[in-house]
Amino acid sequence: MSAAEGVVPRPLLILVAGPYRSGTNDDPVLIARNMHLMTQTSLDLFRKGHMPVTGEALALPMIEAAGSTRIGDAAFNEIFHPLARRLFHKLDAVLRVGAASVGADEMVALALAGGLPVYFSVAEVPPV
Repeated sequence: MSAAEGVVPRPLLILVAGPYRSGTNDDPVLIARNMHLMTQTSLDLFRKGHMPVTGEALALPMIEAAGSTRIGDAAFNEIFHPLARRLFHKLDAVLRVGAASVGADEMVALALAGGLPVYFSVAEVPPV
């Protein structure tokens, strides 16, 4: 809606949920490709006026600080998916991108169960 109509929607906090490890066999090149998709999607959402977030952007620095030495070790598993589950309670919506991912699909299921909007492309997300 336009300002002329007197209503300006507020920016939404939107989780960009996509695969991180899924389908990569932990290949760093493929993981980087997955991260690029989520980061580019986040930029597109930001340019539409929203506040995008990825669980990876929040979790990976903490995982490193916790002493993780490889993907899937105890420190990684302590933080990676649990952080996304905690973040979920602060979200306004979820945008699902990319290929198959158990973790991303879990975020979609939580959003649907919680009555949050779930989008499957940036084009579906209304601009601010």
